[in-house]
Amino acid sequence: MKKKKLYKRLLIILVLAYAIFTLANQQKVLNRYSKNSKELATKIEEQQAYNDELVAEKENVNSKEFIEQMAREKLGMYYPNEKVYIDKGM
Repeated sequence: MKKKKLYKRLLIILVLAYAIFTLANQQKVLNRYSKNSKELATKIEEQQAYNDELVAEKENVNSKEFIEQMAREKLGMYYPNEKVYIDKGM
């Protein structure tokens, strides 16, 4: 009779130890997923901001100011009789 009680207590202790171990591991996994979720949310916000910048740039592509800026920066074009100074000291 005492052996049965001992086996029952041992079985209960083993089941509880397994449950605690499993819960601890699950908590670690949940913490990792939560951290990953926050990182992905931050990346989504960054990409959304970049997307908004691209949309704004797309809207301005046909404006006269944008065309002039690109002609100056990318093609080195300037208006006639416009003086351009380049500082070679830097």
